[in-house]
Amino acid sequence: MYIQPVNIDDLINQSEENHLYFKLIEQTNKDFALANEPIDIPLDIFPFQFKELVHEKMYRLIQYKFAEYLNLLYIIDVSESEIKKLDGSDLVVLAEQVTFLVLKREWQKVWFRNKY
Repeated sequence: MYIQPVNIDDLINQSEENHLYFKLIEQTNKDFALANEPIDIPLDIFPFQFKELVHEKMYRLIQYKFAEYLNLLYIIDVSESEIKKLDGSDLVVLAEQVTFLVLKREWQKVWFRNKY
């Protein structure tokens, strides 16, 4: 049964417990490449580095390439209503929250594809 992760650490723990961590990285790489914003995350990356790399990429997209950021969210299929709930007053915090939403959606794709 799919259990909604409560934060990025929980999400990564779930992916590791289900032996799908590498699939999560592959899906993330694939969707970023589809949005013409390749991130090229190596498969042997440690989880804390993985989330930091995605966080940095999201921060740069929000800060400097907003149209590409919106396109990425569309391609990944992040919930628009969840994005609208976020407070954009602190860019670093916003990027962290968006990173969680992006990775949560990627994790859903990987989990459902593996399960069904």
